[in-house]
Amino acid sequence: MATIDNFEQIKKLLSFESEDDFYFCQIIQRKKDHPEGLPGKNNNSRAIKTYCIKSIESLDFYKDEMIQLAAFHNARVGINLNKRSFEKIAFQTLRKITDQILNKDYYHTKKAFDSCCGTYSNEPNKKWIIDIDDKDLDPTKLLKFIKDLQPAGDKFIDKINTKNGYHLIVKPFDMNKFHTNTVFKIENIDVHKDNPTILYIP
Repeated sequence: MATIDNFEQIKKLLSFESEDDFYFCQIIQRKKDHPEGLPGKNNNSRAIKTYCIKSIESLDFYKDEMIQLAAFHNARVGINLNKRSFEKIAFQTLRKITDQILNKDYYHTKKAFDSCCGTYSNEPNKKWIIDIDDKDLDPTKLLKFIKDLQPAGDKFIDKINTKNGYHLIVKPFDMNKFHTNTVFKIENIDVHKDNPTILYIP
């Protein structure tokens, strides 16, 4: 399996309009990449390290560290292309920790910030992912179909290589019409509204 390095391509998709903006990045080990299993009970994945990317320079600064950690742990580096807000994440973290304390769930308070980063976006121009696990599948027909879905117009932003296929980065569209279409069969295709795409796989 060849190394996948999407750093330079993804830089072009990032925008920083204030000091409150950041992108959430994670180094993730997946159970399917570790047949011997992961630490912990019934874990399908685990985070090795997380980053709040505040600028292109910030991404460049951490790039070598991310690559080395991914290689050492046989893990992948992912980044969510919908921006986060430090202010909003701080308030959501406060709320989450309060709820955890009220429920006497003290152990998981340490994970509250990262959990909120993975859940709450602050992106005015949402980016969705169409996850296609087939490198040979031509996306032309699919892109033409979603172009005609409401809101009408070209929705394609970029195509990001993954381990088994690719991610189409697109603007939002009418999911009901997408799932009830009779134009083509939806096989090996998933739509994610706020999931990470691939920065690097060793």
